[in-house]
Amino acid sequence: MFESLTDKLQGVFKRLRGKSSLSEQDVNDAMREVRLVLLEADVNFKVVKDFTARVRERAVGEQILEGLNAPQQVVKIVSEELTALLGGEQAPLTFSHQSPTVIMLCGLQGAGKTTHAGKLAAMLRKQGRNPMLVAGDIYRPAAIKQLEVVGEQVKTPVFTMGDQTDPAEIAKAAVDKAQRYGNDVVIVDTAGRLQIDEALMDELRRVKAAVRPHEILLVVDAMTGQEAVNVAKGFNDALEIDGVILTKLDGDARGGAALSVKTVVGKPIKFVGVGEKMDALEIFYPDRMVSRILGMGDVMTLIERAEAAIDQKQAAEFEKKLRANKFDFEDYLEQMQQVRKLGPLDQILDMIPGLSGKVPKMPGASEESEKQMKRVEAIICSMTVQERREPTIINGSRRRRIAAGSGASIQDVNRVLTQFEQMKTMMRGFSGKGLGAMPGMPGMPGQSGKHAGSNKKSKRKSNSPFKFPFGRS
Repeated sequence: MFESLTDKLQGVFKRLRGKSSLSEQDVNDAMREVRLVLLEADVNFKVVKDFTARVRERAVGEQILEGLNAPQQVVKIVSEELTALLGGEQAPLTFSHQSPTVIMLCGLQGAGKTTHAGKLAAMLRKQGRNPMLVAGDIYRPAAIKQLEVVGEQVKTPVFTMGDQTDPAEIAKAAVDKAQRYGNDVVIVDTAGRLQIDEALMDELRRVKAAVRPHEILLVVDAMTGQEAVNVAKGFNDALEIDGVILTKLDGDARGGAALSVKTVVGKPIKFVGVGEKMDALEIFYPDRMVSRILGMGDVMTLIERAEAAIDQKQAAEFEKKLRANKFDFEDYLEQMQQVRKLGPLDQILDMIPGLSGKVPKMPGASEESEKQMKRVEAIICSMTVQERREPTIINGSRRRRIAAGSGASIQDVNRVLTQFEQMKTMMRGFSGKGLGAMPGMPGMPGQSGKHAGSNKKSKRKSNSPFKFPFGRS
């Protein structure tokens, strides 16, 4: 989402390089450009005006900190002010210690309430909680059925009383049932409209009065830009919301809603939707988001994703096999499947310091990488157990059979075999130093064709404490 904003801000900072100190004119020129960049990103005008005024006030006449040059000083000030703009600190959910915690989701139709009710339930289940979903949208066709499907996907019970009962009564009955059956969180999915109207607000007020939710979360679509901020203001005026779930943050919107909603509405962004899958919901950390916007990556989120995706016991077994030089195609397939759990390649690259905003985003690149990985998976699955464990026995006739069985060409099979051998060689080098991550995978940067693993610069030691699992680009 912030690709254009990142590129333009970095362009502003680049023009400040070479200056040993900051004059008032330097700051004014930079702030003029920053103001234009933020306005182009669809950030609220008043928010932009106040933001640039604060940065200018701090930067003018301020001495360069020890170890920081002029552009780094500006980046530091901009980073701190952007973090404050986004809320400063992560805003956690409020949980009840006595009765079930009630979370009420609201928003306009099409914002993604039903889907994100399921995503939130999935996240809470991982945290050891026992949530229940409540079908409170009795108007939209198939809304109840959709929530039931979502509930089945995330292994969470769905409470419904059909489409003829008042939503406030449904929510109240759901809380009573949760208390009896030990569900400690109740997530109420409410109805939406195409626009804010009094009938919708009256219904939501009745639901709020019936169950007294501990959290009212507004689900807004980041793709709607400044309209998302207007929607948030309207719901907050009527319901006094506690926070925002910003959806479609993985899209190509300009990012103005994320940078404006806290200041304009006064309520924090608590979660962001970053994909279509049920695990594609992230806790919103202002400082991490600013780090991405400024092109400095987001190592902490990447580490958390890796820890959630990687089975530590399997990783230990994998390292033993590498040390014993027993890495085979079954291990290769297992590691590839774990890599895919980390998320789309473009999102992962944006979290790597030095790569964030630097790797060209070609249309369909992420989808093409996924296709390549599926093709490799099909080739490996077309091998016999013996072939996967002893790749050296794969001769010409076996390669033809594998190609026919996977729908690939013989050249594709040869390429996979070559990449596998190159990876074995590369990972043997890593095994002597201890494994900090999984091996690179086909279709990833630095792992394609005859050049995979051949870059001599890759032998240089990295100063980063986190080992990027996909090789170098």
